[in-house]
Amino acid sequence: MHENTQMTQIKEEGKFKYQESGEGEVLLLLHGLFGGLSNFHKLTSFFNKEMKVVLPILPIFELPRREATIGNLLQHIHDFVEFKGFEKVHILGNSLGGHISLLYTLDRPDKIKSLTLTGSSGLYESAFGSSFPRRGSYEYIKQKTEETFFDPATATKELVDEVFETVNNVDKAIRVVTTAKSAIRHNIEDRLHQIEAPTLLIWGVHDTVTPFEVGKAFNKHIKNSELVAFDKSGHAPMMEEPERFNEILHTFLNKLK
Repeated sequence: MHENTQMTQIKEEGKFKYQESGEGEVLLLLHGLFGGLSNFHKLTSFFNKEMKVVLPILPIFELPRREATIGNLLQHIHDFVEFKGFEKVHILGNSLGGHISLLYTLDRPDKIKSLTLTGSSGLYESAFGSSFPRRGSYEYIKQKTEETFFDPATATKELVDEVFETVNNVDKAIRVVTTAKSAIRHNIEDRLHQIEAPTLLIWGVHDTVTPFEVGKAFNKHIKNSELVAFDKSGHAPMMEEPERFNEILHTFLNKLK
């Protein structure tokens, strides 16, 4: 339990907020627009026994409204890696975090030991007109959050509360939309062939946000990549099938030692 307790503490240094635990090679985890650090809880408690697991908080709700763009979030990660003095990292991103992981890998291939994407944006994601939960009743938000997962029970009350608070806070909602639109403009299909890093793609077959076809497209364009389908997952396989996710990722990372 020692590692988990350690992970609940958010460190604040300069402009950075992050969680960190374990020692060894760095596993850098990047969350999505609606994904908090808790989405990686089971992954973290598994890997921090043999790696340094680091989860920076993307400043989506802290940047000035007009600066809540994928370019500025990417710059935040550039600055964070430099600030921490990491020589090389294994980077893993979910949803928007996957998109930023891709862009960082393209910008700094010298820093990347491996890239793992799960439910990543960057090629295609459902238009936010249909997938972004509009402000409304709690039950409506609950339903929209549940639709993100294969098993609706994955949408805990804590998670639904978090999404409900975000979409009913005008300032936060504007930032989410600004960031999402910025991400859609940053389609990187024509740059994917440049990625040389060993790449693992873990995709939920029932992903309604970045459908399984997106995972197949990444697999086609990234030459050194392998795609693993998760039959009982939607948009967040590391939450929905954590034991299998950890096992597949562990095997992938061990091959690179």
